Amino acid sequence: MNLETLLKTLANGRRRQVLRWLKDPKKYFPVQKDGDLVKDGVCGLLIARKLRVSQPTASDHLNLLVRAGLLRPRRIKQWTFYKRHETTIRAAKRAISINL
Repeated sequence: MNLETLLKTLANGRRRQVLRWLKDPKKYFPVQKDGDLVKDGVCGLLIARKLRVSQPTASDHLNLLVRAGLLRPRRIKQWTFYKRHETTIRAAKRAISINL
């Protein structure tokens, strides 16, 4: 894990908000037609709507979170669903606390 990439990714409040929402997706997102909120993750379109940004903007944020290893994408039909990668998030928390 690259600490600099991680910190740059987490420097954006919208990306941190997405991580908080995905910690308890049933609380923050409606039931989806395709994919289970917990098992499969949340559709990128729903995340874009909740962030009140365009889908391309949301995709940029989500792709940065994926590249940092904090989210795992999953394709179902034509949609991409995102869920937290808890193992990497725990490692990131340790890396940040050690390097302060």
